[in-house]
Amino acid sequence: MKRIFPYPLMWCALLIMWLLLNQSFSLGHILLGGVVSFLALQGLSALQPEPVKIRFSPAIFKLAGVVFYDIFRSNLAVGKIITSPGRSRIGSGFITLPLDMTSRYGLSVLATIITATPGTLWMQYDPGRNTLMVHVLDLVDEGYWVNLIKGRYEILLMDIFE
Repeated sequence: MKRIFPYPLMWCALLIMWLLLNQSFSLGHILLGGVVSFLALQGLSALQPEPVKIRFSPAIFKLAGVVFYDIFRSNLAVGKIITSPGRSRIGSGFITLPLDMTSRYGLSVLATIITATPGTLWMQYDPGRNTLMVHVLDLVDEGYWVNLIKGRYEILLMDIFE
């Protein structure tokens, strides 16, 4: 039954959302919403072949604190860079970062962290070489950024997801 109807609570949530967005609780909308929800969840189950394995450890809280602090600090730094009169001297560039992490869920969280932090952007991931390309707004030293991402984020994510 789990294969035919993989996520019953999600199905109910999607059906309710369908009905609320259509502003109609007619039989036709209930049937159509049920079919659309069922098909969407069949596609979702095909996209997620392995379950998420999360180790609940203090690393989760440490990572959250580090990320919030870094986002706050980066907001101030990017604001200062943008509002300073000598903006043309900013040296932005790309860095290639070798990764030790292989968990797809850890990689997706790392992508979210890097992209959510002002001044950095996840550009490309090469699964063959397990490397990551990141764009940095104020690139001065590539080694600094490699050590920062590996030391602050990757180690904690590996502790959580691997």
